[in-house]
Amino acid sequence: MSVLDIAGDARRAFHTLQSGGIAIFPVDVGYTIAGGSQASLQKIFHTKGRAPTKLNAMVGDMAIHRSLHQVSDRAAAMITALTEEYDLPLGVIAPYRPDHPLMQRLDPASLAGSSKDGTIAMLVNAGPFHAALCQLSREENFPIFGSSSNLTNTGTKFRVQDIPQELLSIADTVIDYGLRKYHTYQRSATLINFDTLEVVRKGACYELIGDVLARHFGVSIPPA
Repeated sequence: MSVLDIAGDARRAFHTLQSGGIAIFPVDVGYTIAGGSQASLQKIFHTKGRAPTKLNAMVGDMAIHRSLHQVSDRAAAMITALTEEYDLPLGVIAPYRPDHPLMQRLDPASLAGSSKDGTIAMLVNAGPFHAALCQLSREENFPIFGSSSNLTNTGTKFRVQDIPQELLSIADTVIDYGLRKYHTYQRSATLINFDTLEVVRKGACYELIGDVLARHFGVSIPPA
């Protein structure tokens, strides 16, 4: 007997997002707070106290990444190796296709708060719930953007009970799956710009990511 209803819970969160609401949900690298409309994203932004330079990340899987991001063949091989062969969570930053159907659904304000210099950050391979939500995003052509369920500069939250009440109070749906997989890192996903190979954030599984890139691609990233 299953103790989780991933498909049902993902659908519940997705319906909240589609209706303009805010959802908090589990991914392997912590809890995410997300929106699917300008109003919901702005509400999250202001409640978290984020600086204008802090951007939202897209909730996407490898299918969305491959159709939306524009990367070199070598960069594509790196991302595939890390996420599919080594099964690691990864924040991919890369130029995006402005004519992509998901991007066409974004209003100008949401796009401005979720992109920088023609790039989009996307969390990929972040667990079963994340995968189910991404599938709904693809099937219904509805973009989802979010960030960690924390107040700015207060650290990633790996249990619902650790999420600030300010954020819980604005969420229309909260999915609680307990302690998240990569809690030992006490950091969200590692972020790498695969256009420049710049490490934007050293996060979960960073030393494993560095090992894969060095052994298979001869790429050296800064030490953890």
